[in-house]
Amino acid sequence: QVQLVESGGGLVQAGGSLRLSCTASGRTLSGLDMGWFRQTAGKDREFVAVLRQIGGVTAYADDAKGRFTISRDNAQKTVFLQMNSLKPEDTADYYCAADLAVGGDYSSPARYHYWGQGTQVTVSS
Repeated sequence: QVQLVESGGGLVQAGGSLRLSCTASGRTLSGLDMGWFRQTAGKDREFVAVLRQIGGVTAYADDAKGRFTISRDNAQKTVFLQMNSLKPEDTADYYCAADLAVGGDYSSPARYHYWGQGTQVTVSS
């Protein structure tokens, strides 16, 4: 019932910035919890950020705190991930995820029912 499409990935030098976008179709964003995850070859998908629709509560992975910001525009049905001060270790495929209510275990990919196709972020040293 929900389709997610990510965009905004690309190649950037260390210290630079990117803004990822995730646009939803099929229903309004107002009823969804939205998350960002990333994955590199040989590793499990890892949590980056989450935005809860009720209360607008956010949470971030330790490495993302102070550098990344998750936000939303309900009118555009879009969630953003603003990434500043990028590091080479941020290089990964970034995925947008959504669910009606992920609960307390928001960092687990298993809590999210809907996923986008991913967008590649490469940070050069």
